Amino acid sequence: MEPATLTDENQDGGGSDATQEAAQPADLAPLLASAAKGDDAAWQAVIDRYAKRVFALAKSRCRDVNVAEEITQSVFATIAIKLGAGEYLELGRFESWLFRVAANRVRDHVRRLRRNPAVGDPAALDTCAAAELERSAADPALDRLREAMSALAEADREVVELRHHGGLSFKQIAEVLGEPIGTLLARHHRALRKLRDMLEEPQSAERGLST
Repeated sequence: MEPATLTDENQDGGGSDATQEAAQPADLAPLLASAAKGDDAAWQAVIDRYAKRVFALAKSRCRDVNVAEEITQSVFATIAIKLGAGEYLELGRFESWLFRVAANRVRDHVRRLRRNPAVGDPAALDTCAAAELERSAADPALDRLREAMSALAEADREVVELRHHGGLSFKQIAEVLGEPIGTLLARHHRALRKLRDMLEEPQSAERGLST
């Protein structure tokens, strides 16, 4: 997964920091207040701070740069509207709120694809497929990781993506998903174990063939 290395914060009793709410930057509250009042520079600063993480989350699920960009734009359009209307009420929890909106957009896209998998511009799909093949050839390990991620259960994959692409703490993920931290820690640990097992299978097979 491009933005972060998969690690299990629970291993060897570690990971207490991962369950804590990341301290909100001191300048975020005034930045959001200015953005809500229509300050373009403040709004651009908010986008610059969070857009890459939202895009990474969307791209990890959609595997389509154009779709990920559309989702990212949609997320920030929603955030802008709600900030301007005074509907941001979760003071001190902006990241959890932002990524809840992002996670919902990603889920909506996945549901639409499942209902109608033929949706999409064939030319654009061909271009994306060619780009995906090129990336896979350049980095087969990354391709194996993507395939392994696709094999995870939906709930397991979502936790991994929010943690490693969204960069959220487990407390923030609990707020996004509305589930207990302990449940999410266990799910994350289980998901990483499955990923490791799936990633090690081809290597084990190759070693067996070479002996």
